[in-house]
Amino acid sequence: MGIDCGSQIILCDLPIRLDTYVGCSHACSYCFVKKKTDITDVKPDFSEASLRKFIAGGRTQSTNWCDWDIPLHVGGVSDPFQPAEAVHKKTKKMLEVFAETGYPFVFSTKGRLAKEPEYLNLIRRCNCVAQVSIASPEYDEYEKGAPPFAERVEIVRALAQNTRRCLCRIQPYLPQHHASIFASLEAFAEAGAYGVIVEGMKYQDKRPDTERVAGDFCYKLDLLRKRFTELRKEAHRLGMKFFSGENRLRGMGDGLCCCGVEGVPGFVGNTFNYNHFLFAPPQCESHGGNEAPQDGALLPRYVPDASRGEEHRPQLVRRGHNVAEDEEDSAYRLRAGEIEV
Repeated sequence: MGIDCGSQIILCDLPIRLDTYVGCSHACSYCFVKKKTDITDVKPDFSEASLRKFIAGGRTQSTNWCDWDIPLHVGGVSDPFQPAEAVHKKTKKMLEVFAETGYPFVFSTKGRLAKEPEYLNLIRRCNCVAQVSIASPEYDEYEKGAPPFAERVEIVRALAQNTRRCLCRIQPYLPQHHASIFASLEAFAEAGAYGVIVEGMKYQDKRPDTERVAGDFCYKLDLLRKRFTELRKEAHRLGMKFFSGENRLRGMGDGLCCCGVEGVPGFVGNTFNYNHFLFAPPQCESHGGNEAPQDGALLPRYVPDASRGEEHRPQLVRRGHNVAEDEEDSAYRLRAGEIEV
């Protein structure tokens, strides 16, 4: 698959992903990728040439909308530090390229190799943010092919000391384990986690307390809002940030990029997506986590950027206001009613 951008572009700040493997031997019972393909046949899937081409500005049909050094998301559909890496060393080769170039990236893992000196020495030289998939000890029953909870806490500790930031991914969030997840936040904070990312489980069939959202059955909004509020309050008490990977509640987070990279120098994501239309950024104007913006709220639009010649960049403008920086070009006008939220 290599470097690719899928349908998440309409929702995600970092939608361009890079996977070093196809398949995953962690075999988590909740894995969303299993809905689409067989993950049991693990194979290397990394091209150094493709990565270097992308870093140099080369783009493909799925990524040619992006003309800046957008951070890549490594491990979107396969864990880069799964056991196969001990044999094939594709992730190590990838890290060597990133360490050499300084290109920004985020990686997601629950693999124990990430904390081994062979890899930590490379990670330390990279411009990266780490995410460790970890929720509570009770999840060990769903993740029989992955390191247990206690070991993953140590992975968080190691990565927190060797990356720009390390976040804990509570994805998927399962309400029946809420008490254990809540109690686990203290271990995350003690290990040095910058914050937590929380997103509810999505099912293909109807389950208790779920409702249909697009093609999935998701936990009801009122249930998630209540539980997320409790987790957010506790995360803040412990000195951590809270981010909502749940698109319906993205505004509850301490930033609209649920990867938690906002404020990291050189990490510039794509803010021209649905969540940035629907929720005003917290530093500009808050809407309580799930309310559509009213007139006067801040929304993104594209404006010319002289530093990039003919290229464009997103800028926030007030909803409901007439905007015409260039009266000769109607493409830069935003009038009330042109954007339906």
